[in-house]
Amino acid sequence: MGMNESMKALADQVRREILETLKNGPKTAGDIASTFSLTNATVSYHLKILKKAGFISESKEKNFIYYELKTSVFEDILRWFSDLGGNDNDKH
Repeated sequence: MGMNESMKALADQVRREILETLKNGPKTAGDIASTFSLTNATVSYHLKILKKAGFISESKEKNFIYYELKTSVFEDILRWFSDLGGNDNDKH
């Protein structure tokens, strides 16, 4: 997934809040929905976008699907921001 899709996914406040919730560990869509008072359909929509952008992964356990953070995309974005700043010797 490209940088544009990643930034679009992060542009939405609800998706950022979902990511904040997931930093405490994996959760089901139902757990997330109850935390935010959102419908299951709305949560599924946001989870789909976050998954497509590479921010989260899912794993199945019995009858439940758990969502958790994937840190590699965050590392790529931080590296991009760092590179954007350049080298201190390059600044005028």
